[in-house]
Amino acid sequence: MHLLRAPQSIVAWLAAAALLAGCASPSPSSPSASAAPIRSQAAAPVHVKVFIAAMFEIGQNTGDRAGEFQHWYERYWKNATPVRVPGAIAPVYCNSDGVCGAVLGMGKVNSSASMQAILLNPAFDFSQAYYLITGVAGTPPARGTIGDVSWGSWLVDYDLGHRWAPEENTPGAPTFMPRKGYEEYRRFQLNPALLAWAMQLSAKTPLKDSDSARAYRLRYPEPRARQAPSVGQGTHMTGDTFFHGPGMSAQAQYIAKLYGADDYVITEMEAAAITLVIKRTHGTDRIMSLRGAVNFDQGNPRETTLQHLDPAPGETAGGFAETVENIARVGERVVDHIVSQWPEWSAGVPPR
Repeated sequence: MHLLRAPQSIVAWLAAAALLAGCASPSPSSPSASAAPIRSQAAAPVHVKVFIAAMFEIGQNTGDRAGEFQHWYERYWKNATPVRVPGAIAPVYCNSDGVCGAVLGMGKVNSSASMQAILLNPAFDFSQAYYLITGVAGTPPARGTIGDVSWGSWLVDYDLGHRWAPEENTPGAPTFMPRKGYEEYRRFQLNPALLAWAMQLSAKTPLKDSDSARAYRLRYPEPRARQAPSVGQGTHMTGDTFFHGPGMSAQAQYIAKLYGADDYVITEMEAAAITLVIKRTHGTDRIMSLRGAVNFDQGNPRETTLQHLDPAPGETAGGFAETVENIARVGERVVDHIVSQWPEWSAGVPPR
């Protein structure tokens, strides 16, 4: 996930985090990694058809305010037994159709460590699995709006490089230079055929919206920021830094173009790292990144970046509850299609 992080009013921010940023640890209702049962190694491994990865849940897995995992849990795993995986932050759930999922934790280290542990656990057979990396995110107002749901065409690492202060550079010049030797780690083009399937199956999904999000959009002059939410695609930028403001947004777009990727449309914290882990064991042809925008990556022209990072009460974007539901609405269309048409999908992405 990738949300606002306030440098001031920390107490207020922590209270708001239950709504906007969630929690990286397993929820109280979901058995923790140490409390969940260990699956017998003698049992046949679960043949995973689709693995759904969320980054956090706010509270319980069902029945309260939903984070990134709850809608998936209620759709696929309400009666599933949690399986403890040593090294993962939270249990894995699977249903009888081969749809599995887990909370992996926020940030590149947390999420990739959990994914590695799950992939290598003998309780699961990932030899034919598809992966759906999901969560909330930010978006630049020129290219997205609150409630949007975006499929990743490229995943780009925002952090792997050299970066310095603007005042130590020629005015207006980029303050980022790629780190040599990381060419295979810093960008991933996701399978265009799989992306085309995802867009075909989900582009017309009805999306929810909220009055608060509608009002908030009007603070921005960009036509795209003022539109109703829709399903789209583009580059997802993965960074452990909560970068924010028009300068950092422009730098993210610069990096995307520098690496030959599509327009930067989503800022998040996990997808490129998770993809690298999956690539080393199973390749990238079956990976999808799906993100919902819950904030803009910069303030409107009438506020400073600091004011936007540390908003006054009642000045936040709204639309969080609707966006996490939109993500699941869009993603389940693809998950259900793959599972229901498994004979055609098991060997790889079929022609359209």
